[in-house]
Amino acid sequence: MKESTHFYEPAQGHGLPHDPFNAIVGPRPIGWVSTRAADGVLNLAPYSFFNAFNYVPPIVGFCSIGQKDSVRNAESTGEFVWNLVTRELAEAMNQTCAAVGPEVDEFALAGLTPEPSRIVGVPRVQQSPVTFECRVSQIVRLSSAAGVAIDSWLVLGEVVGVHIAQRLLKDGVYDTANAGHVLRGGGPADYFTIGPEQLFRMFRPR
Repeated sequence: MKESTHFYEPAQGHGLPHDPFNAIVGPRPIGWVSTRAADGVLNLAPYSFFNAFNYVPPIVGFCSIGQKDSVRNAESTGEFVWNLVTRELAEAMNQTCAAVGPEVDEFALAGLTPEPSRIVGVPRVQQSPVTFECRVSQIVRLSSAAGVAIDSWLVLGEVVGVHIAQRLLKDGVYDTANAGHVLRGGGPADYFTIGPEQLFRMFRPR
């Protein structure tokens, strides 16, 4: 029997209690991005639109709905740092979601320690077991299929430095299953973690 479906055109609204788009494209890694303003004030903010886009050189990116502090800071300094959110850091990450002014340091707000990076001038989250030091490669304002500019900004950065806690390297292989990654997806307050029970292996055909 053919399965019934719910069809909608996004421009006309989804007609559901919660937009399913974010729940379907998920779970997604959290872009916990630290930046520094031109006046030196630190900023730390999580972005649910984040991912990796290239191997060599490694490029990651986050998208901001609205030209927020992270975008302006990355544009002015040309740098940002991505910090891995683990289950132990989930509450602190949530604190950095607070809608506060650009003069507020979210590191202090969430009780986190800024650790100097090795290459870029933006600090990383000391408590995070994995961080990427990044130099901005592109900042792209998104547009619709009709060419209309949208108030959303994609910030892409080349990863120029990687910090990994030694405990997460098992025989030289990064232990994703036991790192405690927190991912965004589902309903308005839904997050996910990865554990060994989700792991399966499937090699590509030769």
